[in-house]
Order: sequence, then structure tokens, then C-alpha cells
Amino acid sequence: MDIQPILAAMRRNKFGAILICIQMAITLAVLCNAIFVIEQRSAWIQRPTGVDEPNIFTMRNKWIGEPEQDAARTKRDLAALRGLAGVADAYASNSYPLLGGGDSGNLGIHADQRHPTATASDYFADDHALRTLGLKLVAGRNFSASEVIDPTFAAEFFARLQTVVIVSQPLAQALYPHESAVGKPVYLGIPHPATIVGVVERLEGPYTRAGGYGSSFMGNSVLIPFRYAVPEIVYIVRAQPGRLAGVMRDAQRLLTNADPLRVLRDVNAMSDTRRESHRDDYAFVLVLAAVCIIMLAVTALGIVGLTSYWVTQRRRQIGIRRALGGTRIDILRYFQTENLLIAVMATLFGCALTVGFNLWAVSTFEMARLPYHYLAFGGATILLLGQIAAFWPALRASLVPPALATRSV
Repeated sequence: MDIQPILAAMRRNKFGAILICIQMAITLAVLCNAIFVIEQRSAWIQRPTGVDEPNIFTMRNKWIGEPEQDAARTKRDLAALRGLAGVADAYASNSYPLLGGGDSGNLGIHADQRHPTATASDYFADDHALRTLGLKLVAGRNFSASEVIDPTFAAEFFARLQTVVIVSQPLAQALYPHESAVGKPVYLGIPHPATIVGVVERLEGPYTRAGGYGSSFMGNSVLIPFRYAVPEIVYIVRAQPGRLAGVMRDAQRLLTNADPLRVLRDVNAMSDTRRESHRDDYAFVLVLAAVCIIMLAVTALGIVGLTSYWVTQRRRQIGIRRALGGTRIDILRYFQTENLLIAVMATLFGCALTVGFNLWAVSTFEMARLPYHYLAFGGATILLLGQIAAFWPALRASLVPPALATRSV
């Protein structure tokens, strides 16, 4: 098809063509960057924690009165929980993955190190923690019961920290990238080293805010052998497969009957914790998706409106073309080609706008660079949208009888 008449018609109606071109370009820029952000946020929401989430639940316990009895009461609770029918194992800790916040610290491999080698989340654990969380040990061993420090020796523990730790695999690789970390020293912010005795495949930190504190070292975690017993603790319980709901109910009843001088709250399955911790992320994804759909719909309506206007303005030309032997397919092809030319220009301009917006976001919000295949997807979407939106007005133009068109001057 000769595009010269099409270009000439577009020059006579350049304002409408420029307006719809800009609209399509902006839609392309928003679409590409929004889909990229949605994919990143979705990956953040769905990232694995390394623990057996389907079978784990947590309970926050706050003791009432007699703080000197906290350690003994916590020990009795754990013994009762581990003996409960349907429970695989349990332990008490300061934090757990998906909690939303916790403890962290800098780590090094030398005593006189000025700058830390890595930053990691700190979890207090005992010799039951690995089994409770369902962690996969890829090197070394678990804690022995004798290595776990009791709360009564906490002052000595924090003063010397001459003990052992278990670290996640990403942290082990960050500390000792070219050798096994098992048996190697690690300094947890004090002059005395701990020895790495085990490495677990994966254990995410407790932080849940995308781009917030902790997101840069989410895979770095360290298990510290300490029987956590303070007025407010978290019990982490793993149920046998298929028995989570019943065990959650029985565990609450068991602890309440064993010692009523407590406040038991936030009893949640890990699946519920994941959903609640990422509630804002889910809302953010939905909002972005809605924005994309609305912009595509508005752009499509704009194309329909502009093409319909052009069809109305050119009824006489359409009639003459039909009278001179032009077929309905020729008329349809004319308007589809006209829209395709506008869409191609919009795609080129939109790609440049997309890259520029992403570079600004990278420097301002520390976002990742946009992969180029998003441009290909966005461009293809805009081209397809243009052709679909222009089809109905173009079809109506092709159905105009020549005699009717020539009378409607």
C-alpha cells in the first residue's frame, strides 16, 4: 500500500495524531516500568524463607509477675509443647522469618577488622531449632545441648561469646567465599570469636519491607545458641504434616491450663503471617495493575475516538475511493495502516521515555535497571492495542456504501 496519501492525511490532522502518539508513548512508559516493579515486588512477596512454612505456627507469650521464674516456666512450656500429640518440635526465640523486624549485627572474620565483612539477622536458638524450622543442614552439624547457654549465664555469654554458631549458606559464602566456613571463626561485634559449626541452606531474615532495612542482607542469618527466656518471648512450633490446625488449638489450651499467669497472643500459622506481613505489598501490586489496566483502556478509547472522528471527516473521500473501485478491504487496510504508523512512532518515543524514567528511578529510588525485553513486550502491547482499537471504526468505514458516502458531503 502507498503510504504517501496516509502521511498527507496525517499532516492535515497532525494535532490529533500527535496527541494520540503522546498518549500511547506515556502508556508504554508506565506499562513497562509498572510491570517491572510488579514482577520485582511479586518475587519479594513469594521469596522462600527456608523454613517449613505449611506446618509451623508461632505464639507470643508474655509472663505476668515473678521475672526470676521466666526461665523455668519457659522450660516447662517447651517440654509440654514437645510432648503434645501432633507436635514435631518447638523452641523459644527472639524472632523468626516474616516477623517484620528483629535483631541484626555486623560480622567480621578478623579481630582487628575496621569494616564488617557482612551484616546478618540474629536468631536465638537451641538444639531443637533446626528440626523445628525444618532447615536443611548442608555442612557441619547442629548444636549440642551442652553448647546452648542458659539464661542464667547470659551476662557471661554476652561478655565473652566464646561459643559456636550456625550460619546460612549466603552468609557463609560472604564470610569465606573460597573455602568452607565450617570450623572458621566469626566475630559478632565483640573481641572474642565464635566458631561456625554448621551451615544451613537457607534462612531468611525477619524483615518484610521491600527496599527497607534488612532487604539488602535478607539471606544472611546466624543462629546463636541461647535459651531465650525473657518476660515476652515467641514460641515457634512445628506440627506434623496435616495436623497444624488441631495442634494450634491444643497448644493454646495446653499453655493456658498449665500456667494462667500469662498473656498468649498473636497465635498465627506461618502462611497467615506471610499474608499479613506483605499486606501492603499486595495492595501496591493491585494498585499498579489497576493503573496499567486503566491506562490501556483510556488509550484504547482515545484511539477509537480519534479513528472514528477521522472516519466521519473523510466520508466523502471514502465514497470516492469506493466509487473508483476501492474494496472494503482497501478501506480497512488504510485506517489500520494509518494507526500502525502512529503506533510505531509512539513506540519509539515511548521506549526512549521508558528508559529515561527508569534511569531516573534507579538514581532516585535505587531501583534495578529495566531489562530490555520489557521494552519489546511493551512495544508489542501498544502496537497490538492500536490495531485492535482501530479495527471497529475502520470496519465501520469499510461498510459505508459509495452512494451514501457521496451524498453526505
